[in-house]
Amino acid sequence: MLFVIQWTIAPECRDAANARFKETGGMPPAGVEMLGRWHFAAGGEGLLVCKADSGVALGKWMLDWSDLMRFRVSPVNDDADVTEVLG
Repeated sequence: MLFVIQWTIAPECRDAANARFKETGGMPPAGVEMLGRWHFAAGGEGLLVCKADSGVALGKWMLDWSDLMRFRVSPVNDDADVTEVLG
């Protein structure tokens, strides 16, 4: 399943989030494939697109960062899925 995740970093968490990102690269765990990540030019926000077989691995990834960021996770469908939905 595909997901679009938008994140926001609170200003008081910026330095800690930047340090963690530089240390870890913010890569997903097994079971989640990141297809792309974009950081908004003004900083403090961004979005990514990923593929995950279940919400468990995705939830664990978000939990790793939830002390520093807020997330909006939205499952999405590609054209092939929508065509199937439409019949």
